[in-house]
Amino acid sequence: MPRLLFLAAAILAGLGVAAGSFGAHGLRHVLEATGRADNWETAVRYCMYHALATLVVALAATLPQATAVRGLLGAAGLSFLVGTLVFSGCLGALALSGVRVLGAIVPIGGVLFLVGWALLAAAAARLPG
Repeated sequence: MPRLLFLAAAILAGLGVAAGSFGAHGLRHVLEATGRADNWETAVRYCMYHALATLVVALAATLPQATAVRGLLGAAGLSFLVGTLVFSGCLGALALSGVRVLGAIVPIGGVLFLVGWALLAAAAARLPG
């Protein structure tokens, strides 16, 4: 699981950088004209936050003292990954397309973020010493 989470974190961070740059340069006028620049920026910000969180989970899962909580850490990392795909993906698609139904799906990603943070807290509480 740590290898998958390392890979996912690297890909999410790279996508976050690319999307941020593209939004600031290639899409700026379109996003500002439609009034959806804030949606794009939020999607990119949460993508980067949770790329870093996924990286931390991957690193934590490799620690010898984390053996007993690797399942919780893996579940937290997967929650961050899927949450990012749903939250940032739908919010970014909404910013580009204006399809409002996507806004109703975004909170599912937010719930997955909360689940991931709760699982990470549960893992931390069970770590020795």
